[in-house]
Amino acid sequence: MRFILIDKIISLESGRQIKAIKSVSLAEEYLADHFPAFPVLPGVLLLEGLIESASWLVREHENFAHSMLLLKRAGNVKYKSFLPPGAQIEYTVQAKAIEENVSSFVGFGLSEGQRIVDAKFGLRHFNLADSNSAMAATDAVIIENMKKRWKLLKN
Repeated sequence: MRFILIDKIISLESGRQIKAIKSVSLAEEYLADHFPAFPVLPGVLLLEGLIESASWLVREHENFAHSMLLLKRAGNVKYKSFLPPGAQIEYTVQAKAIEENVSSFVGFGLSEGQRIVDAKFGLRHFNLADSNSAMAATDAVIIENMKKRWKLLKN
């Protein structure tokens, strides 16, 4: 199963801040198991929405220099409410630092004016070819696919 947890980017200050939205649909596969009688977006996916938002901030700021952007650490994660189908969350992520291979952020998600999730977290960014030059073509394909998704998210 593959999750895309950002539907649209609504504002961007390059290298500083991004705001993105996610609408929760009852058709999303994980809701069948989480939980059948009380479906809600799992907390780890709320956090992943923040991470995905931050990844777009890094990609845009670095002009898609890296194929891989992965969670390095997460701290002070607080879940404050549930997000059921039909709801929408607006993620706001601010960069504390974006360096060549690491970055750090603070972020939160709001739904109907209420904070749902808060977190401090960091990402690491790299290319697969950094450790295996044979992976350069894979990096190029991943980056090209991310550029295509970026166009969809910014429209």
